[in-house]
Amino acid sequence: MAALDEPRSAAKSELEDAIVSLQALQRIPRAVLRETRQALEEAKRFNREVIRPRALELDMKMQEDPDYLPWDFVQEANRRGFYTMFIPRLFGGRGYNIPALSCVLEEMASACTAMANLVGVHYLGIDTLAASWNMRLMNKIMRDVAEGERVGQPRIVSLAITEPEAGTDVEEVELLSKAKVTCRVERVKGGRVINGRKIFISNGHLSTWHMLVGYEDLQRPEETTVMLAVKTGTKGFSFGRMEKKMGQRACPASELIFEDCFVPEENVCFDYGYMDRMVRWLGRPRRSVPEYTSQVIHYVLSTSRAGVAGFATGVARGAYEEALRFAVETEVGGKRLIDQEWARCLLAEMYKNVALARLSYVETNYANSLYGMFKVLQWKPMFYILKLTPRKMMDSVVAPFLNLGAVTWLFRKICLDGQKDEEMQRTSGWASLSKFAASDFGLRNCQLALDLMGRAGVLFDQGAEKHLRDCKLLQIYEGTNQLNRLNLFNCLIGRSLPGVRAFEE
Repeated sequence: MAALDEPRSAAKSELEDAIVSLQALQRIPRAVLRETRQALEEAKRFNREVIRPRALELDMKMQEDPDYLPWDFVQEANRRGFYTMFIPRLFGGRGYNIPALSCVLEEMASACTAMANLVGVHYLGIDTLAASWNMRLMNKIMRDVAEGERVGQPRIVSLAITEPEAGTDVEEVELLSKAKVTCRVERVKGGRVINGRKIFISNGHLSTWHMLVGYEDLQRPEETTVMLAVKTGTKGFSFGRMEKKMGQRACPASELIFEDCFVPEENVCFDYGYMDRMVRWLGRPRRSVPEYTSQVIHYVLSTSRAGVAGFATGVARGAYEEALRFAVETEVGGKRLIDQEWARCLLAEMYKNVALARLSYVETNYANSLYGMFKVLQWKPMFYILKLTPRKMMDSVVAPFLNLGAVTWLFRKICLDGQKDEEMQRTSGWASLSKFAASDFGLRNCQLALDLMGRAGVLFDQGAEKHLRDCKLLQIYEGTNQLNRLNLFNCLIGRSLPGVRAFEE
């Protein structure tokens, strides 16, 4: 019987790896669809009223002054509730389901990735805080974000992990031991003292809270990882330069400097000591201390990479929509591009790329819903309890219990020790696949959009020269820009000689 069960178990595992959405059909709450639709409607309105009208203006402003901070945009996003939209109601937020975040980021990024990042990166910090399952600190910081929304003072969160000589290698335990980390966290009476620098921290200059990852022993970082919440204004913490970026200028990439910066013990999310105690409390732990630390990092990556895929899908979609608009409005040889087969083929390829990119992040979110960090929030009983419990009761009765150490222990037991190795691999694998696949599709669509417009220009040039020679206007044509060339050529194709004369004048 055991021999018969083994192939069945392997087949089940293979199905769960390959088609996560099929497993989710009966397990995801129905209200998720309605809620996602509501979140998208808000994002579309925000795109229409704020992002699209201001994207070029903000980019130009950052080009002229790289140190400019887009506080007005952040305040508007805060006023509309985007910084609490995906914070659970348990912690004072609006409580939308977390998978909907990828859809919202796709919508925003279809107009401007930088402005989408000003919202999305905040949730990278929130995810990092949540991955520690320190319920007391989660309650404190997330409610501070909610209070900032209420009083009109944005209090957003960043993740500070990248160092001058350590980038993506700090994300894997196997690589962390070889990374040149320099941000040291020293244990002192009543808290910790930080010395070091973090670089390329998105939204750094704009954030109130910074989820910092440091190390007590720089020679053994994989065994001595510490995560702390550092508040802007803390003595010994200052901002360095803002990077001069080639793109996404509106979202600052900041340098954070820590010089004997003291952080009280109450702001320590977790360290290897907490993990060591958890291992002892669990009795028969599933993992070692470094492996639990790695699991926390993987929780963050598995969740945030779905958001990155949402950004990339937005880029792919934005390029497609611009190319489609160009094809509808542009005539070459007396015929709209949209009516020409070669242009239709390019547009079909671009639409396919958008659809596949979106499917990749949707599947990743299904994996996270069933096996990842927000599994507990997508569990139907918990989902509806959080939706239906009156806000006053949540704030006055439930919230105080979150400050108990036993509650943190319970959630770590459920969410950390309760996640199987194959489930962690499944969520991490889908997240990585989605991130690079959607990014490739985004870049590919940008290239295809340029190809479509470029080929239109070549066809235009080939047909234009003869007409211009006939009208003795070749010299004018060669001395003008591409847009005016197109306008001139369209006048010629339409035999609108008065239009040509007006152009000449």
